[in-house]
Formats: sequence, C-alpha cells, structure tokens
Amino acid sequence: MYDKSVLELASLLARKELSSVELTKMFLGRIEKYCQLNAFLDVRPEITLSEAEIADKKIASGDFGPLTGIPVAHKDIFVT
Repeated sequence: MYDKSVLELASLLARKELSSVELTKMFLGRIEKYCQLNAFLDVRPEITLSEAEIADKKIASGDFGPLTGIPVAHKDIFVT
C-alpha cells in the first residue's frame, strides 16, 4: 500500500476493498518499524485509530469526501 497514490487509496476505501482502520494500522506499523529514523515526534495510535473508525463509519454511510479515511502526517511545526 505504501507505493499507492492518495487517489488509489481513496478508491480502495470507497469500494470498501480496504478499511481506514486497516490502512492506518499499516502506516502505524511502518512508523514503528522505522522508529530509529526519528521521523515522527508525536504518534498517538489510540487517537489515530479512533479517527479511522469514525472515517469507516462515514464511508459506510455514504457521507464522505475524497480524503476521508486517508491517514495524514503533519510536519512537526504543526505539532509544536
């Protein structure tokens, strides 16, 4: 999934071939796998997965936008 575009991921989510929770867990796993790179200052898996569950409910109800369910990482200047 890491080499797919946002459009491809959004399409998979919209067709329910992939859930936001599954996608989010994949990216959280990758962050953990490469934690020695210190690329992320603040990772909150519980909140992130909770938001992914909300996104999945929106997708299931048909009330979603093009980026609903797509995990996003913010540059550290937005965290601090």
